[in-house]
Amino acid sequence: MAGSRIARGALTALLAARTGMLAGLLGAGVAPGPVRAQGMPREAVPARPPERAADAAKAPETVSGPVTRAAYFYIGGRYQKLGDKTVMVGQMFVQSRTPAKVTQPYPVIMVHGLSQTGVNFLATADGRPGWAQRFVEKGYQVYVVDQVGRGRSGTNPEVYGPYDRLGTRQLERIYTAPEVYDLFPQAKLHTQWPGGSGVQGNPSFDQFYASQVPYLANSQQTEELVDPALIALLDKIGPAVVLTHGQSALFGWAVSDARPDLVKAHVAVEPNGPPFFDVQFRGGKDFWEKSGDGRARAYGLTRVPLTFEPPVKAPEDLVVTQQAKAAGEGRIRCWLQGDPVRSLPVLARVPAVVVTAEASFHATYDECTIAFLNQAGVRPDTIRLADRGLRGNGNLVMLESNSDAVADALVAWLAGRVK
Repeated sequence: MAGSRIARGALTALLAARTGMLAGLLGAGVAPGPVRAQGMPREAVPARPPERAADAAKAPETVSGPVTRAAYFYIGGRYQKLGDKTVMVGQMFVQSRTPAKVTQPYPVIMVHGLSQTGVNFLATADGRPGWAQRFVEKGYQVYVVDQVGRGRSGTNPEVYGPYDRLGTRQLERIYTAPEVYDLFPQAKLHTQWPGGSGVQGNPSFDQFYASQVPYLANSQQTEELVDPALIALLDKIGPAVVLTHGQSALFGWAVSDARPDLVKAHVAVEPNGPPFFDVQFRGGKDFWEKSGDGRARAYGLTRVPLTFEPPVKAPEDLVVTQQAKAAGEGRIRCWLQGDPVRSLPVLARVPAVVVTAEASFHATYDECTIAFLNQAGVRPDTIRLADRGLRGNGNLVMLESNSDAVADALVAWLAGRVK
């Protein structure tokens, strides 16, 4: 017992001594730091600077200036049995960006083209902010989607079937470095790819190609999947502007026809075409030829039915004729409707603009798409970028060096046409 009392007494004395030492250190202005290992020189122990009460209570500063709110959700989709498991199919990824103050009456839905995903609109391949940010800065709420069966919407060959993808050469030839291959007359005018010609080894091309993904090989199926997903998005968010690029114009025409009350405008940047048939480019004097035997787009603009007047019961009801001569230098001979020419009265209710770049392969046939629409009573507006002083662009205008200026031209058109 005595030994126990002695031990407790010694422990109490030791604690008291350490407490006194600590008080002395604090009195001298030295903050307590990590316990110093035995034998460690005193100067090796880092000391914390004295804290002021005001610093300790200081809240994080609020970021000044406009704040963009970001979110995402999925639209559409249903559960389906796949062997011994249940999976979701048909869903579409939607990413939203909202400015601190929305100043425009309708949001913009941005829909990417073939082999791409919505990242095309988020940033450029050389690291600049993309069209989504540019439109947000102009006061628009923006929705960026990934097509059903692709990218963040989820790939699933077991459900959707075979996939395909573009190789580097296919992209270089007509999309990113047409000036190198010179397969169509306007190709040599291309100057806007960041850092020079968009070929392997160009840092912007390498970044761009890293973003490419497999896409559904069945084009008809793609339309049948994406169209209802976009319609569901419109039904969810209400009236909106639909901005499409390349392949996705197929969906833009279809949803405009299905929901003319909700599509306040269709901005068709380099729309998929020409009407009815595909073409391929081979260079030289006769620089193009028809690709494939059957109609690539059975209803002219799309593979899915549109609302024609008089009604069309089958694609064969549309008579197709080809121009005897191209309408201008460096253009193809268009396929248009023959007699009797049918109109597209529902599509005509939606303001539309066809946007064409100077050095793109679309410069050879976008006039055919415009002629087809005019023939059907749609009367789209046109923006030829070269006429606006925006020269040297290829097909991927949202990624090229003057992408902001191109976006501003689209915003200006919307300001004049959408109220």
